Amino acid sequence: MTQVLINFEQPDSLTDWTTVDDVVMGGVSSSRVRHDPEGFAVFEGTLSLENNGGFCALRSGTLTQRPLGADSFLLDVRGDGKRYKFNVRTEGGVEGLTYQASFDAPAGVWTQVRLKVSDLMPTFRGREVRGMDPLDAFRISHMSVIISDRQEGAFSLALRSLSCCA
Repeated sequence: MTQVLINFEQPDSLTDWTTVDDVVMGGVSSSRVRHDPEGFAVFEGTLSLENNGGFCALRSGTLTQRPLGADSFLLDVRGDGKRYKFNVRTEGGVEGLTYQASFDAPAGVWTQVRLKVSDLMPTFRGREVRGMDPLDAFRISHMSVIISDRQEGAFSLALRSLSCCA
């Protein structure tokens, strides 16, 4: 059974989504999110390594739906050939523990990326944290997509939907 958590078909689907860049730490990367009239979101910008920078993130607000019995997340994306990370949080703040998995976004083609809940590893500021409990998908309150890992230059990731399945 598949449960759609967010469908980016309508412009108002982006109301609770924001971008956060490395400028919060002195970097100079920049990103934005926009709605494409063809019915999807576009997370795009420029990743810079200047001033020890190197990340751009697209973050959700608090989820209105919780994943029920999820064993995988499905991301319907069209990428640029770069590697992105899918993050989830089980607590309200933007600081703290994040569960994370990387995925490749093939250039120019719509692809459904499947990430098993068990493959999302606990991290703090991008570094793996050992000895933590496995992710309880029902407790997820926030999601984000991040580009980092020294992938300097322009990037663009289109998203049609984020779902989960049992």
